[in-house]
Amino acid sequence: MMKLVGTIIAAAGSASAFTSPLKTAGRSKHNTLHYSNSICTFDAEDFAGKTGDWPYTDADLNRLDNSVDTIFYDEPRFVTHIDDGAIAALTAFYEEEFTALNKDKLDVLDLCSSWISHLPKDISYGNVVGVGMNEKELKANEQLTNHFVQDLNINPDLSQFEDDSFDVICNVVSVDYLTKPLEIFQEMHRILRPGGVSLMTFSNRLFATKAVAMWLQADDIGRLTIVASYYNYSADWKSIEALDIKEKQPLPERPPTAEIMKNPSLGLAWMTAAGAIQKNNEGDPMFVVKGVK
Repeated sequence: MMKLVGTIIAAAGSASAFTSPLKTAGRSKHNTLHYSNSICTFDAEDFAGKTGDWPYTDADLNRLDNSVDTIFYDEPRFVTHIDDGAIAALTAFYEEEFTALNKDKLDVLDLCSSWISHLPKDISYGNVVGVGMNEKELKANEQLTNHFVQDLNINPDLSQFEDDSFDVICNVVSVDYLTKPLEIFQEMHRILRPGGVSLMTFSNRLFATKAVAMWLQADDIGRLTIVASYYNYSADWKSIEALDIKEKQPLPERPPTAEIMKNPSLGLAWMTAAGAIQKNNEGDPMFVVKGVK
């Protein structure tokens, strides 16, 4: 697997960032989330450099459209950027992750936030803060208790937040647009409480002109490794794990032909159910790279 990742990253001029095979994460009592399948965990030896190093060049983080993002995001987009199946998987994943933290109230930071945060409703929250690009979108987000309009690619500093301020930091399908990931991941580590989690999620949809170059040249495994490397080089994270959170449902068994002939509605019901499940299984994938402080 790592050989493949190295080949992908080499195209972006960064093959030296990765050297060792990835380890498939075992299931333990701390890794039993129903809505997630662990792909692998990452340790320091999985990377050529140590925390504090930075292997990426300006070319790796270059974009087809380098104009300021305030122009691109000037008009609000009240749309979802992943399909309904992916949204459901993300919210279910959040619910189990948040519940596992066992807190009376959770303080959450939604980075690159917009008009919706996909947070589960059956959780007790304290502060839910959004940092995003469009004032109208952030104002429309009913889950936020506070928000800040901030272009993280110009100003990655999160000094408005004190150390150890949040239990969870979320970022949904936006990590591929960050041109200053080192500074942002350092800030994330600073403002997370000990034991807090950072959840960087992505799918296969993106604004290609705004994604960084090495992201466009990588496949899903390469992208998981890129995000994991951001954690590794930014700070001393307790653990880093890559997960696939899109639960694939098995297709229902087709009724015997004789039964369908006797009762055609059985065939129609089977085709309807199988079609819906197949559509969900073929929809947008959802991956997470989770860092624990």
